[in-house]
Amino acid sequence: MTSVSGQQLVDRIQDGLGDIQKAFDVYQQEFFIARPPEFFALELCGEAGELANLEKKRWRGQSISDEATADEAADVLISLMNFANARGIDLTSAVVSKLSRIPHSK
Repeated sequence: MTSVSGQQLVDRIQDGLGDIQKAFDVYQQEFFIARPPEFFALELCGEAGELANLEKKRWRGQSISDEATADEAADVLISLMNFANARGIDLTSAVVSKLSRIPHSK
């Protein structure tokens, strides 16, 4: 794996996250009924809970497929995008701002 500096990460986020978020918004508006931000916040919590439940089962020794985990992770991302769009959150700005405040240590 190639090392990525903090600035390189910020550059990549600025280069692509906004376009991805806009595409999610267009897709959501085209194929689904309008929902309030509260709906998407609850959906995000539910999907994150399903992902956490799979990890809990894996931690306890159950066999959980990588495909099931990836599917739930995708649900979390989709729910986050839909929530951010419904709430009018610019994820690019929010993530870049947050990264600037996170201490860097290894």
